[in-house]
Amino acid sequence: MSSREDILQSIRRNTRVRYEKPDYLPLEQEAMTYLDKLARFQEVMTQVGGRAVILQEGEDLNTVIRKLYPEAVRVAACMSEVTCGTGVQCLSCATFHPDDVEKPADLDGTDLAIIRGSIGVCENGAVWICQEVEQRAVYFISEALVILLDRKNLVNNMHEAYKRIDTGDYGYGVFISGPSKTADIEQALVMGAHGARDVTVILL
Repeated sequence: MSSREDILQSIRRNTRVRYEKPDYLPLEQEAMTYLDKLARFQEVMTQVGGRAVILQEGEDLNTVIRKLYPEAVRVAACMSEVTCGTGVQCLSCATFHPDDVEKPADLDGTDLAIIRGSIGVCENGAVWICQEVEQRAVYFISEALVILLDRKNLVNNMHEAYKRIDTGDYGYGVFISGPSKTADIEQALVMGAHGARDVTVILL
């Protein structure tokens, strides 16, 4: 049993009063929806400090990534190929797979990581990342992230997103909304404090 399960079991044993799960239906009925999900997602991604790029028909994915990040040398990719609207494209711009390294610290110095997103949320620009590699540190240690997301997997709000999230074989997932950000007591916004400094979502 993992330490996480130990903690959860301890909480369950020591919980004396249990409450029924609240009814979220009224909140779900009032949640924001959007007529043009693509346009809304692009708008919000800009607001959170990232960008959303629509892969056009006939465009080469590797060319698009190289134009966005021409100076990236050490490029990790969590997959070798991706299915686009016009078929399957190989990710030839990557230089290694994250699981080629022995330990997470070996990922330090990664200029760009290309990862797969499962769900995009239009209300806040968050993308659900389901862990699909052993070295999940790649999601946070890379200087920049390219998230590949099927445009058909855009949802309006977090209520819709939570009904569809999956943690996969590794039992881990995370929402990422643009580059990492923090603001100290002087109200100075800093990008990349705890994760990627730059994030691009490419909508396939």
